[in-house]
Amino acid sequence: MRQPLLIARGLRKRFAVRGGLFGRTLAHVHAVDGVSFSIAKGETLGVVGESGCGKSTLARLLMRLVEPDAGELIFDGDAVGERTGLTLRELRKNVQMVFQDSSASLNPRMSVAESIAYGMRVHGATRDAARQTAHTLLEQVGLRAALFAARYPHELSGGQKQRVNIARALALNPRLLILDESVSALDKSVEAQVLMLLRALKAHLNLTYLFISHDLHVVRYVSDRVLVMYLGEIVEIGPADDVYRNPGHPYTRALFGCQLDTDPRRRIAEAPLAGDPPNPVDPPPGCRFHPRCLYAEHVCTTRAPSLGEALAAPLHAVACHMHDAASAHTRAGDPPTGTPHAFRVDGDASEAHRPPDLLRS
Repeated sequence: MRQPLLIARGLRKRFAVRGGLFGRTLAHVHAVDGVSFSIAKGETLGVVGESGCGKSTLARLLMRLVEPDAGELIFDGDAVGERTGLTLRELRKNVQMVFQDSSASLNPRMSVAESIAYGMRVHGATRDAARQTAHTLLEQVGLRAALFAARYPHELSGGQKQRVNIARALALNPRLLILDESVSALDKSVEAQVLMLLRALKAHLNLTYLFISHDLHVVRYVSDRVLVMYLGEIVEIGPADDVYRNPGHPYTRALFGCQLDTDPRRRIAEAPLAGDPPNPVDPPPGCRFHPRCLYAEHVCTTRAPSLGEALAAPLHAVACHMHDAASAHTRAGDPPTGTPHAFRVDGDASEAHRPPDLLRS
């Protein structure tokens, strides 16, 4: 069991909804609501969930680009805060982020080398030392410095821009890299190249990753553990192999059931998950997934399930009453397994309704 590099306890963020003549606060959007987890040194934690579930807000809370309303952050044993220990300046030397939009992340008025060197200059490096390090980093991410250092963002392809963003994130020798949909806008061939680059950099530089993505296949490929979010809360967390082979939460099972298969004989005839997520301004009481859950009972509408010891890295924890023997749910202790699918298989009736192989790529 490896030591935790980052521990988040009870992170909460609500955004005010303002309106009226004087811009009064009318309501609050529950973006992240009481999230607790840890990231062990040297591991990759994948974060998945529907759009709007709070993944990107969580990443910004970890970087302190957004100030949390509650909760604490501990980095390698030191609490993060101007008065409590690790300052934001020190945190951002150790934690860097690669954003989804590679074009918007780069200043169009700065050359590639200047963009990479900027952070080092801010933290006290000389101009010559920062430029030399920028050239070295370009070579590390697969771009020849002699060709790309003097270019501007509009002269680069999408994959080249993202490589520059990765090089810029590595400029301060961080220990944790937050990757927020960093490969989702790339072509599949370029995406594969960037993923292989990230794996090589992780091994070479001893990095730790928080990897956020909608692509469940990519998350399975890169992650040691997987964290599943729904409407601002963690519903399941555990080792990637355990979560993919035996998803415990009904939402996780439905999410994996939405994966498309390359086999033309396996076609989804019915959607594994129906309806839209509830309004985050007024989330439902109890389990937030109960309005869309096939197994919801009265206890699900009145009491929120507990995730248990989610901070313990090797555990597979599920926030569902069916996994709590004392919850009074009729399926408590015997939750359904597998992934709900309905298949229409052409030409072979005996293959109908066959469950898919979740590890199939």
